[in-house]
Amino acid sequence: MNASLPDVPEVRVVGLPLLTSGFDLVERLDLGMHLKVHGPLEPIAGEHLAALAEQISLRGRGGAGFPFAKKLRAVAESAIRRGVRPVVVVNGSEDEPACRKDTVLINRAPHLILDGALLAAEALGARTLVIGVTRDSTEASMQSALAERGLGNRRGSSLRARVQRNPVRMVTGESSALVRSADGGPPLPPGRKVRTSDSGVGGAPTLLSNAETFAQLAVAARIGPDRYRRTGLRDEPGTVLLTLSGAVARPMVLEVPTGVPLRYVLQLAGAPPLPQGVLTGGYHGKWLDAVTAHDAVVSRAALEACGGALGAGAILPIGPGTCPLGEALHVANWLAAESAGQCGPCYLGLPAAARGLADVLDGGGPTALEALREVTRAVKRRGACKHPDGSAAFIESSIAAFTDDLAAHVLGDGCGRPVEGVLPLQDDSPGGEASSGRRLAVDWTLCQGHGLCADIVPELIQLGPDGFPSVAEASVPRYSEARAQRAVRRCPALALRLEEAPGAAPPPTALPMLPRGRSRRALGSGRQ
Repeated sequence: MNASLPDVPEVRVVGLPLLTSGFDLVERLDLGMHLKVHGPLEPIAGEHLAALAEQISLRGRGGAGFPFAKKLRAVAESAIRRGVRPVVVVNGSEDEPACRKDTVLINRAPHLILDGALLAAEALGARTLVIGVTRDSTEASMQSALAERGLGNRRGSSLRARVQRNPVRMVTGESSALVRSADGGPPLPPGRKVRTSDSGVGGAPTLLSNAETFAQLAVAARIGPDRYRRTGLRDEPGTVLLTLSGAVARPMVLEVPTGVPLRYVLQLAGAPPLPQGVLTGGYHGKWLDAVTAHDAVVSRAALEACGGALGAGAILPIGPGTCPLGEALHVANWLAAESAGQCGPCYLGLPAAARGLADVLDGGGPTALEALREVTRAVKRRGACKHPDGSAAFIESSIAAFTDDLAAHVLGDGCGRPVEGVLPLQDDSPGGEASSGRRLAVDWTLCQGHGLCADIVPELIQLGPDGFPSVAEASVPRYSEARAQRAVRRCPALALRLEEAPGAAPPPTALPMLPRGRSRRALGSGRQ
């Protein structure tokens, strides 16, 4: 099974530290140590704060890269127009298995994040601050930081600040899901596209950005735009936080100036000298081949120009000894299981895309490849959030980056390499947030091929060419549990069972996953 990353991996820095200042002194900067390392911070008027963000070209560090100054002004204008107090939200919901930069910041430098959030709240006249987290460690660290500052959620306070804890799910980090949970609803995207700058928490204009963005703002406010711009590239000044994992000797979070060669970053983490490819931007990101990765530099514009993505700063190389498409299939299965189960492109389309990739690896030929491409095209731009788009883009990038391996699987007997599970995934054991801890199983001595189960839970069971279910058993995500129970009750032949998954089962997914270290070709096609 793919190994998961610790909450707080090793932290290193290239050049002078900005966000990670003081990390060499203590494990966590409490308020006293934070002030010794960074010094005091004076409030900044709203337009001056927006101008500062413009001068340092500050963009959101959660993946989308939206200009912070533009977002700040949009919230201020909406609040003035409506005559209501805005809300500030820090998104620390870092739920992608390959990302730990925000988790490191919250655990080790929570006051730097709070500095930036409080600057924004003061500039906007906000009276509510919400910090979204999904882990025990980040919740504890941020609660302690609020207590150290005397902040809380008490009525009558000049600023009401609270921590919003959500489950560890890919979709809970989506901005609308965080807003919905802060209002007391489920931590899922609502399915309607509304800008948080117009209507966010409690219907008020809401400034929502990720933890690193607020920390970068606090650093720039202290040292000034001129000094800040001395680090990194002219058009993207400052530093970025990266999470290095995959085929590396030392998984780590690394603070680097923009413009640093990607090959140097990989070398620091102990990546293979000639990786097959490097996944940039995480599991909603894009692959670079070895030659392109060697020449790339770390910046949002530079990575996009060469076909990659900075995203949330996850960098994952893979070595020459593993099947890259098999590794991608592991991730595709996980992405499918992370669906919120609310819209067809997500809870039907993503499992179908994962099955399509599995068919390609099973030797399905050009027909299977074209079917996979049709599914990924159909999924994009139709979901309730960006999860289907990002997941489909990952699969498309996988089949585009590894053309030799793709040809070996489509036209031959496969690449012959094992799947080693080098890309980290959440350790979603039965009973975890994404899994119901149960599985659907077909009793072949009773099944008569009625096909009702495939109509009720199409995300888990499909019919084969013979009209019978194409899988013998399928793990059940939480969002499908009610439909799975209904399928069991309505099976005319009583051939479907809902069982407790054994403790040693692989991560929950709608599809069987390859055992670590074995090739799919060695397992056969697995078709019924």
